[in-house]
Amino acid sequence: MNKENMRYITIALAKGRLAGKTMEVFNRLGINCNEMNDKSTRKLIFVNEEYKLKFFLAKANDVPTYVEYGAADIGFVGKDTIAEEGRKLYEVLDLGFGKCDFCVAGPPEAGALLEKGELIRVATKYPNIAKKYFYDEKHQTVEIIKLNGSIELAPIVGLSEVIADIVETGATLRENGLVVLEKIMPLSARMIVNQVSMKMEKERITKLIQEIKGVIENENA
Repeated sequence: MNKENMRYITIALAKGRLAGKTMEVFNRLGINCNEMNDKSTRKLIFVNEEYKLKFFLAKANDVPTYVEYGAADIGFVGKDTIAEEGRKLYEVLDLGFGKCDFCVAGPPEAGALLEKGELIRVATKYPNIAKKYFYDEKHQTVEIIKLNGSIELAPIVGLSEVIADIVETGATLRENGLVVLEKIMPLSARMIVNQVSMKMEKERITKLIQEIKGVIENENA
């Protein structure tokens, strides 16, 4: 197909460290978007004319929404966000960076409450992941308390018995006398694709998936 007639493929990147790491992968493929490096820019959409790609930065929670509704053909975001948002899309590739775990944590004595399946309160920023884990997998009735700030505070001040949250190094938990009690799932950055885009632009998107996969495998070799 003549490049002039090709439609742009739009890519949503989760703002922050993940966007930076993702663009490093694109740079290794020779796909650059220098406009994104300009810290003073007010632009919202960044274009690579050579490959007919458009990039934009979004809040992580919004990336699966943009992808489900087709405003973005492709998205790059953490597995935690994909699981929490529960959107209809294809998760096509584990990028292997941003690795951490989603865990149930709390004071050591709270482990007994989990083992006995007692009615407890769980504080979390991720109510959907927590519900799925406790209700569908553990079959334990819990009260989920949605918080937006420091989750570790909840068991310390008596708001909840445990928390369900992302654990990277565990340092914050240890500093506050908390421990990992149960692991829910491993997390990392993922590539997601709109279901219609995958059919309409199968060749180009599949090629991009394979190229990104190659970069990641070379890095890990």
